[in-house]
Amino acid sequence: MKAATRFIARPLSLVLLSAALGGCSLFGSSSGPKPAALEAQVGSGNARQLWQTRIDGVQFPLSVATAGQSFVVAGNDGVVQALSAADGAVLWRGEAGAKLVAGVGSDGRFAAVVTRDNELVVLDAGKPAWRKPLSSTVSTAPLVAGERVFVLTVDRQVMAFDAADGRRLWDLRRPGDPLTLSQPGVIGAFKDTLVVGQGARLAGVDPLRGTLRWEANVATPRGTNEVERLADLVGPMARVGDTLCARAFQSAVGCVNAERGATLWSRNTGGTRGVGADAQQVYGVDGSDRITAWKLGNGDTVWSAEQLLNRRLSAPLAVGKQLLVGDYEGYVHLLAADTGKTLARLPTDGSPVMAAPVLLGDTVLVATRNGGLFALRPE
Repeated sequence: MKAATRFIARPLSLVLLSAALGGCSLFGSSSGPKPAALEAQVGSGNARQLWQTRIDGVQFPLSVATAGQSFVVAGNDGVVQALSAADGAVLWRGEAGAKLVAGVGSDGRFAAVVTRDNELVVLDAGKPAWRKPLSSTVSTAPLVAGERVFVLTVDRQVMAFDAADGRRLWDLRRPGDPLTLSQPGVIGAFKDTLVVGQGARLAGVDPLRGTLRWEANVATPRGTNEVERLADLVGPMARVGDTLCARAFQSAVGCVNAERGATLWSRNTGGTRGVGADAQQVYGVDGSDRITAWKLGNGDTVWSAEQLLNRRLSAPLAVGKQLLVGDYEGYVHLLAADTGKTLARLPTDGSPVMAAPVLLGDTVLVATRNGGLFALRPE
C-alpha cells in the first residue's frame, strides 16, 4: 500500500494527494530515495522483548493510549482492547462496529475512536456506550480526560462531549486557514488545561467552557502560496514538566512554556512526524529521516544522525539514556540520547512501525501495519 500526505482545501472540502509532498508519509514511496543500509555488527544490546500479540492490522493513524497499568489499542476492524503492560493479557475488549480512521483515546475506563463513517464511538470498559456523527473529518485520536471526550477535526475545530452519555458540551471554532492537513494533529492535557494545535500555534483551552486561555506560535508560516504556508502542528507532542514541544509540518520544531503560554524557542526544520523529548533534549526526524537533537532549554542543536536516512522512521521516543525509532521494515532502532550513535536494533514482523513507540512504566509498546504489538524493555 502506498500512502501520501493529504490536505484539505476549504471551503470546497477537496481531498488532494500531494505529489509535491511525496515522501512525507510514514511509508514513503518505493520510487523515492534508496533507504540507508542497516549498520553491520549491531545487536539487540540491553533491550529485550517481553511479549507480543496481534490485532487486525493498522492502516489508519493509530495512537496507543496508556492508562493505569494497561495499553489501550485498536485495529482496522474496530476492535478496541486494553492490554496488561506486564504480560499482554486482555483486560477488556469491545467493538466499535465499523472500520476506523482514528483512535484510540482512553482514560482506562472510557475509550474513544472514530470510524470511517465519521462517527465518534465511545466504549465503557469495552461495552458500547454511545456514538455520535461528526460534521467534520477526523484524523487525530480523541482525548479522554476528566470524564470528557475531546475531538480535534482536520479543520482544527475542537469539540467536547460528556464521556458518560455523549452530550455535546461545547465546541471551539477558530478562523481557519485555506488549507488544513489531514494528518494527526496535537491534542493533550497540561494540568487543568486542554492543549490543542491550531494551525502553527499551540492553544491552551479551558476544558469546562471551551474558551481560549493562551496561544503561542511554534512556527511562523512562510511562502508564496497556501501550500508553502501550510504549517499545521502534527502529533505526537512531547511534554517535559511545564514545557510542551511540537513540530509544525515541514516548517519548524519549537517549545512552549505551558504555564505562561509563551514560546520558548523555534527552529526552522522540515519534517512531518511529531517529536520526543527528555529532561535535556528534544528529538525529531526530518523529511530525509535525519534525526536531530536540540537542547530543551534554548533549541541549540546538540547532534544530527544520518545512519537511518530514508528508512521512513516513526516519531521518536526518549527512554532513559536512549532514543527509540521504528522504520519501514519493522525494525526498532535504539540510539544513544547523548550522541545519536546506534546502540541496538530489534526486529518485529517486517511491516512498517505505524506510530511512535509508547512508554508505560519501563515497558515500550510498538505497533506495526500488519497488526503486530511488541512490548520491549530497554535496559
